Amino acid sequence: MNKILKLEELAMFLAGIFAFSFLPLAWWWFPVLLFIPDVGMLGYLYDTKTGAFIYNLWHHKGLAIGLTLPGFYLDDLYLQVAGIIIFSHSSLDRLLGYGLKYDKGFKFTHLGEIGKQG
Repeated sequence: MNKILKLEELAMFLAGIFAFSFLPLAWWWFPVLLFIPDVGMLGYLYDTKTGAFIYNLWHHKGLAIGLTLPGFYLDDLYLQVAGIIIFSHSSLDRLLGYGLKYDKGFKFTHLGEIGKQG
């Protein structure tokens, strides 16, 4: 099952690249912007509960879709880019085993504990 889930995340990451290719931006913007959602980790400087909330918000695919679709409807490039980047980044993170965080600490995710072989 783990391999199927990783293939699904890979497909979503590739879909994000595909969607980005329709935007009127140079290709190099994609890798430049791809890791911006990791700014959400800064919430951990306050405490683990705040960190998990902010991190999860910045890595939520529902938020990504909620930005992307109105962005296309309104022809708003900023919403389109934000949504596609959050979606792509979240898919890549989950492909690599970095899931949404629990309040317990950064390494405790919905995909299991980061670094723990299982």
